[in-house]
Amino acid sequence: MRESSIENDLQVLTDKIEQLLEHIEQLRKENRQLRAHERGWREERAKLIEKNDLARHKVEAMILRLKALEQDS
Repeated sequence: MRESSIENDLQVLTDKIEQLLEHIEQLRKENRQLRAHERGWREERAKLIEKNDLARHKVEAMILRLKALEQDS
């Protein structure tokens, strides 16, 4: 193999490694963003579950009061 061919091969490998490193950094950035979105969705979900539970308890209390009023009639 000639020296220029080896240098050429090394340059090709170097370029590919640089591309891979850039791709890795892009994927890491995307992963961080996705994790941040996931945290936001989880927080929103927890709040919605809490609101749903509160609403359910209020409705159950209303039903019990209505049944009590119905029995008093």
